[in-house]
Amino acid sequence: MAGCIKAIREFRFKWMIIVLFIFLMMGAVLYAERSGIRYQETARQISYMEPERVVTEKEAVKTWKTTCLVLTDSTQEDSMQALPEFERMFMDMRVGIEVVDVSSQALPDFSAYETVVVLLTDLSPLKEEVLALASWVEQGGSAMFALTLQKNTYVSLIEQKLGILSSGYDNVLVDSIYFEPDFLLGGGVSYDVTDGYDSAWEVELVEQAKVCARVKDAAGTPLIWETDYGKGKFVVDNFGLYEKATRGLFAASYSLLTDVGVYPVINGSVFYLDDFPSPVPSGDGKYVKRDYGTSIQDFYTNIWWPDMLALADEHGVRYTGVIIENYEDDTDGTVKATTDTERFQYFGNMLLHRGGELGYHGYNHQPLSLSDTDYGDVLPYKTWDSVDAMDRAVTELISFGTEMFPGTTMSVYVPPSNVLSEEGRALLASKYPQIRTIASNYFPGEFAYVQEFEVADDGIVEQPRIISGGIIDSYMQMAALSELNMHFVNTHFMHPDDLLDEDRGAALGWETLKNRLDEYMTWLDTSAPSLRNLTGSELSGAIQRYGGLTVEKKITDQEIRLQLGNLYDTAYLFVRVNEGTPGDVTGGSLTHLTGKLYLLCADSPEVVIQVEK
Repeated sequence: MAGCIKAIREFRFKWMIIVLFIFLMMGAVLYAERSGIRYQETARQISYMEPERVVTEKEAVKTWKTTCLVLTDSTQEDSMQALPEFERMFMDMRVGIEVVDVSSQALPDFSAYETVVVLLTDLSPLKEEVLALASWVEQGGSAMFALTLQKNTYVSLIEQKLGILSSGYDNVLVDSIYFEPDFLLGGGVSYDVTDGYDSAWEVELVEQAKVCARVKDAAGTPLIWETDYGKGKFVVDNFGLYEKATRGLFAASYSLLTDVGVYPVINGSVFYLDDFPSPVPSGDGKYVKRDYGTSIQDFYTNIWWPDMLALADEHGVRYTGVIIENYEDDTDGTVKATTDTERFQYFGNMLLHRGGELGYHGYNHQPLSLSDTDYGDVLPYKTWDSVDAMDRAVTELISFGTEMFPGTTMSVYVPPSNVLSEEGRALLASKYPQIRTIASNYFPGEFAYVQEFEVADDGIVEQPRIISGGIIDSYMQMAALSELNMHFVNTHFMHPDDLLDEDRGAALGWETLKNRLDEYMTWLDTSAPSLRNLTGSELSGAIQRYGGLTVEKKITDQEIRLQLGNLYDTAYLFVRVNEGTPGDVTGGSLTHLTGKLYLLCADSPEVVIQVEK
């Protein structure tokens, strides 16, 4: 024995044994990553709630107190365009509203409300009531003019009270918006406006008015401002963009009105990989060949995937991949299990071992639609012969996922090309209880299944994706900014085969798309460092907790007292302390975000925040 030990010590190449041992250990780790049998799912950061504990927004809204009067005019086009966006915004902010159409209804007593929001461009229908509104503000009320005002006699009656020093009759071009850094998350820079037009009233403000946003840069025409008037406050939005992609800008503006603005948020960021894992898709790989001189399959394995893992490591992202079993276009219900499974297990298990998650995309890439859907020249898809044919395809997909990744829970379904018919949606809800989330589109599109962040009546979590791809154009960037400040959320998806489609930026090349994706992730990190990196099912758990939460606030000179209804375990809320400085907190914790905006993490139904003034 002693001789053996002596021999090892005298062995000239004993360092080779150490190197061999290291390589064996690395091989064992790689084998574990790529072996579905050896993957053991760990507990998620956020779990789904028990179904009996879930409260939807539609149920919770019945308990809200009406605190805001919304004035509209059914004869004004902009008013009617803006109204549905504001109704949804107020629902998500937990603000109880009463909507009055000034073209046909009498105005109620302003003193019955905490705030008044005016969705009119032309104030003529109000006549002298605009002075009554101003008088109410002077006595301590809060009013917001949310639409770009047209200069006329009735606007002229109150424009000085709104902080306007001088104004003209013309509008100015809004092709970009600069947000002050202390106003909202992502501020301090200018954001381009897609299809900008002359949508801002040309005004000059008094020195006392606080400007939150301007055209183009810090010296441009004011677009959002607040001004004190007597004991109350006016907030004016002057940018003229009334759509889903700007809800967060109005929410931030509304939170300026009172001493303390509070509303629930989701707090979560998810990055989806659609068609991943999947077979190697068909398509033109000329840009892959141009830039890398390799095949599509080798590009995915040796370049794209290592780059995506590097981005995930740098930014703390945990991808949610959604499986496509094959790219065949059979829709008669005849299904067959895929036997070439090496790629699925290789990519899928590496994703899982990095803390990611897998979900469902499709047996093939044919959306769950029947023959009454006509895609025309818009989408290159076939429809299914029957509900039974769709049923067999979904059953095969779930069976395939279970076989490939045993011990892994999959609960998220992403419709192919974000298309899902009523019949397909009903099928998923009625026959597949393991599908607890549908993640589709936030914005309307031809054939798109459009969603809000909510829990549906049947218990499925609706989790819309906001932006996509590596290009991140100006519209998507504005939408991302808006949702960071509306729901404190990011949802993004991309496909491995973006490099095969010129419409998704293939001609730019992967290096350009990768760098732009990196820039977006960096923007997200710097704009919202408190935003949680989640997987698809974790974000759904966060949406469930957010969806039923109700908020009642009581403000004194010394404290902010919040009563939270339907609190499950923890909840997140934006708190803007416009008057005073927050101090000690009981029932939760505060994190400073920017300016006077804070993120509250509440773990008790009653939260008390001490305030120093």
